Amino acid sequence: MADDDDLGLDGDDAGGSAPAKKRGGGGGFLPSLLKWVALGLGAVILIVTIVIITMKIMGGNSTQQAVVPVTEEYSTKRELLDWYSSLGSIRTKTNDQDPATVTVDVVLGYKKEDKATSTEITQRTIELKDFLRRYFTQKSADELAPQNEENLKIEIRNAINDSILSSSKIKDVRFMQLDVIKQ
Repeated sequence: MADDDDLGLDGDDAGGSAPAKKRGGGGGFLPSLLKWVALGLGAVILIVTIVIITMKIMGGNSTQQAVVPVTEEYSTKRELLDWYSSLGSIRTKTNDQDPATVTVDVVLGYKKEDKATSTEITQRTIELKDFLRRYFTQKSADELAPQNEENLKIEIRNAINDSILSSSKIKDVRFMQLDVIKQ
C-alpha cells in the first residue's frame, strides 16, 4: 500500500515522468488563421491579375463602346426645313349634322433650299387651297380634335405628295391655326 501512497488523488504518478500539458490551447489558432487569410488574399489577387491580362489581350488594349443604331425616329437632330406659308387662312364647315366652322392656316415644310419644290408649291397654290378646303369639309368636328392633329398632318402630307405635287415632295405639315367653332 505504500506504493499506493505515491499516487496522487487523481490517479497520476506524483513523481511523474510524464510531461505537463500546456494550458490555454489557443496559441496555435492565430497563426493558422493568418496563414489561411494570406492564402485566400493571394488567390484573389492572382485571379484578378489573370482576368485583367486576359481582357487586355482579348480586347486589343482598346476600350469598347456600345454602338447604338440611330434611326430617323430617334435621332435628336432634326432636318432643317424651309416653310411655305403663303397659302393663307382657309375657312370652311365640317360635315356634321350641325356643321362647325373650321378656320385653318397650313404651312408646308420642304427640304432646305430646294427651289424646285418651292416653285411647284407656288405654281399649285390654287390646287392646294382647294384640296385643303375639301379635306376639312369632309371631316367632322370630333375628327379635328387636338388629339388627332398628328394624324391630320400625316394624312395631308401624304395626300399632297401623292395627288398634287408631281416632281417634288413636302416633308412636313404644320398648323399655324386650327380653330373648330361649334354652332
